[in-house]
Amino acid sequence: MANVKRSPWLLHYDGSSCNGCDIEVLACMTPVYDAERLGVENTGDPMQADILLITGGINAQAEPVVKQIYDQMPRPKVVVAVGICACTGGVFKDAYNIKGGADTVVPVDIYVPGCAARPQSIIDGIIQARDLFQKRSDEHDAMVKAGKTYEDIKREREEEEAEKVAEAKAEEENREETPSNVRSN
Repeated sequence: MANVKRSPWLLHYDGSSCNGCDIEVLACMTPVYDAERLGVENTGDPMQADILLITGGINAQAEPVVKQIYDQMPRPKVVVAVGICACTGGVFKDAYNIKGGADTVVPVDIYVPGCAARPQSIIDGIIQARDLFQKRSDEHDAMVKAGKTYEDIKREREEEEAEKVAEAKAEEENREETPSNVRSN
């Protein structure tokens, strides 16, 4: 925790859930678990939030709300899906009104499964989100110093990924050309 430069602010949004995970998220904020000691602060304002914590599946009513909250959050941002409903739609995924998990609407970075997710698991997800936020924040600061935009960084990452794929493909072709089952006596 010593490497946290600033406390990321966490915003909790409940999609369509049974509230089991919501109760566990609230438990994380009580003195028993005290998630704030990990360097995160709770907020109700998306424009101040760095981490979006979503519980419950996403239905037609929640979809535009989640998109709007995500779009209002400043970059860099991290999304955490808590509970099996937020991860995949859970037991309700085949219901007529459920679109699925949070990743059907916004990109999810960290999944915390469980029905209901245990506070210890949620806190682990918050720690991962905090660390990922810090990494993205450092990248963002370097990007601003270099005068780059998010599109530049995205293009660079895509180029790096394409190079890795090309290298892996070339390596695979080299292995096919060189028989490894040849024995020498």
